[in-house]
Amino acid sequence: MRAHWGVLDELDSVPSFDRFATVDEVHGRLAALAEAHPDIATLRRVGTSRLGDPLMCLTVGDAPRHAIVAAGPHPNEPIGGLTVTHLAARLCADAGLRRATGYTWHLVGCLDPDGTRLNEGWFAGPFTRSHYAAHFYRPAPDEQVEWTFPFTYKRCYFDRVLPETQALMRLIDDVRPAFFTTLHNGESGGVFYYLNRPVPALHAVLSDLPGRYGVPLHAGEPEHPAVRSFEQAIYQAPTMEDAYDYMEANGQDPVPHIGGAASDSYIKRYGALGLTAEIPYWTDPSAGDTSPAGRSYRELIGEHAERVRETHDALEATLAAVASDLVTRSPFLRASRAFIPMLAGMAETDALRAGDPASDRPATVAEESSCRDGLSSARLRFGGILLRALAGELAIGNGTPAIRAAHGRLAELHALWCVDSDRVPARVIPIHDLVAIQYGAVLAGAAHA
Repeated sequence: MRAHWGVLDELDSVPSFDRFATVDEVHGRLAALAEAHPDIATLRRVGTSRLGDPLMCLTVGDAPRHAIVAAGPHPNEPIGGLTVTHLAARLCADAGLRRATGYTWHLVGCLDPDGTRLNEGWFAGPFTRSHYAAHFYRPAPDEQVEWTFPFTYKRCYFDRVLPETQALMRLIDDVRPAFFTTLHNGESGGVFYYLNRPVPALHAVLSDLPGRYGVPLHAGEPEHPAVRSFEQAIYQAPTMEDAYDYMEANGQDPVPHIGGAASDSYIKRYGALGLTAEIPYWTDPSAGDTSPAGRSYRELIGEHAERVRETHDALEATLAAVASDLVTRSPFLRASRAFIPMLAGMAETDALRAGDPASDRPATVAEESSCRDGLSSARLRFGGILLRALAGELAIGNGTPAIRAAHGRLAELHALWCVDSDRVPARVIPIHDLVAIQYGAVLAGAAHA
């Protein structure tokens, strides 16, 4: 495997890490680089978060083409904070690397500092799924930077663009990038990628990167059944149009489930190559195992639909039991009110898929693994967010009998879900390897833009 200007050689520059960086640490490192290299690096504020945090961008170099690398589009995805600061440091330190890339680089430290701060409780470990779940936060879809770009299609219209999204839009419009990536990461399983167009030579580099660190390529279920594959673990970047058409074709009403577009759609106006590298924290060999699982795909998806429905019902009952007693509008509560109904939609979609004649085939081990991980993720994520919402009510003194009882019941259920999840064999991927894979993907994508 050999990409342009020594991408693989650059992987050896990635240092070891024992924790993820906080928002303040990322911004501090970018500021230090700008101060140490004033001739080639400039730090500027490109926007402001909803709670008043600055959105900072370090620009490095003066080449004619432009690249944007933005960390923290989702606040539970902190690999990018380390990746963007390492990339910034290497570009500042190595004039040969700057010249070889042929870009002026615009490096955003964190797109959602407000949400990221609500995840920092797990950034230093221990890196168990239960500890992660106890400190996890994911915003409601209409509060996510990545999914609040303007969108109009058929019966859907979205223009509730967040200030953070507006800041990214302004940066894109200002520099008109040839290469663009927001630094996401997955949770468990194998590595996969999104591209906004096929680039076969790049596919080969991306496919080989994870194996360098003993991490499999994802071979199971895509994040959404509407997602199309270029080849194993390399997908067409999902669009809201595709999600709408898929649900409409299934006889479902898409409107309640469709929000804003993603950055992949916005950059099309400039012809930029868009790349997303999804790297998990935990992995095991089953994520890439395409051998038969010993049961039908219909049975697997039908069972998954039932388990997701059960999860929805438990969380919905908890939320309904306290609805009249809640007094806050915490981000945890807003997220719970958005995500819990989404679980019902996911269960409905999977039930419909189980009835599709195309499901009459053997399931693979990887598909079984991704369904198991998906269910565990939904329980730990959304149960954990609702638990934090109820704990917040208790913390301000709103300890009504209903809230106390609901909090106690959910805490017990969530603890059981955590135990079940921690029983599944999984290897914690070293943070160095996570950053190296993402860093390599960014450099490879930029080389092939």
